[in-house]
Amino acid sequence: MRIRNAVIRVLTMLVLAAPAAALESGAGTLKVERMAKGLEAPWAIAFLPGGAVLITERGGRLWRLEDGARQPVRGVGPVAARGQGGLLDILVPRDFARTRELYFTLAAPQAGGGAGTAVARATLNETGTRLDGWRVIWEMAPGSFGGRHFGSRLVEAPDGHLFVTVGERGDRPSAQDLGRAAGSVIRIDLDGGVPADNPFAGRAGAVPAIWSYGHRNPQGAALDLKGRLWVVEHGARGGDEVNLIRRGANYGWPVISYGTHYSGASIGEGTHKKGMEQPAFYWDPSIAPSGMMIYSGRLWPDWTGHIFVGSLKFDHISRLEGSPLREAERISGPETGRVRAIEEGPDGAIWFLSVGTAALYRVTP
Repeated sequence: MRIRNAVIRVLTMLVLAAPAAALESGAGTLKVERMAKGLEAPWAIAFLPGGAVLITERGGRLWRLEDGARQPVRGVGPVAARGQGGLLDILVPRDFARTRELYFTLAAPQAGGGAGTAVARATLNETGTRLDGWRVIWEMAPGSFGGRHFGSRLVEAPDGHLFVTVGERGDRPSAQDLGRAAGSVIRIDLDGGVPADNPFAGRAGAVPAIWSYGHRNPQGAALDLKGRLWVVEHGARGGDEVNLIRRGANYGWPVISYGTHYSGASIGEGTHKKGMEQPAFYWDPSIAPSGMMIYSGRLWPDWTGHIFVGSLKFDHISRLEGSPLREAERISGPETGRVRAIEEGPDGAIWFLSVGTAALYRVTP
């Protein structure tokens, strides 16, 4: 018995002494803690006051994670969960403590079997278990068929408006058509209305919500420390872009690009054209970028203002810095399989969702 107890104590000590998961980076070794596992096509995370985390799954499920326990949140409205579409981003706005309202992007089902990127609003009940009053407040209409290039990220601007990234749904010319919301960044009020100072609000035939256009499939968006909006978007074969978004600007797709079609054929008219914006940075070959975070520097001061982007193709987190912007390093390990979302937590920790491992992770020094 004494020998058996001694063996148990030794094994217990070995387990307790086992090293935590780690990622190597230019800032040293990063501690990685798995916060949730067994997720199905996770897409986005958001932080509630008090420490709970909300997680969306593309299939239409919403989870609330608190103190290691995960509970479903009921009340998500209809979503077109096919291809790249479904329940996508989630935003906890600054006035949540007063209103308890949440915002979502989704592929909204439309008449005839089509779908369009949409924004929905709902109220989280006091127990955090149910959404009430789900309603779509803005919708790309008409949408289209097929299951690709929905975008789509939500960002609350410093002035309280919402920025929403919208993919061109695989219909390339639509990204240059101001009469359609496809391939754009839109700007709306919290109730879905259109601000009067939007750049195309008074132009006949234009979608008034458009803020910028000429985008392909922007799946990441974040504000920098100056309050400016940045977007990361998928190119075709090569030409994934990081763009600093300007009011009314045209970002060129599909007229200019640093990539080629998947067939190898050239895209549009080359890499430059007057009146069209150049990317702040581009990848070739493509990394299939998704979530994007611009770091405050709270836990890693040397990373203040740096851009972090998840790669769905090469299973890493890309860190970019400097002016001109450059890729400083690629952070990778067993946990970084198909990184869909990356966010800074309230305490400065970095959180990311891995589709490849079906898990949510928290990173600290």
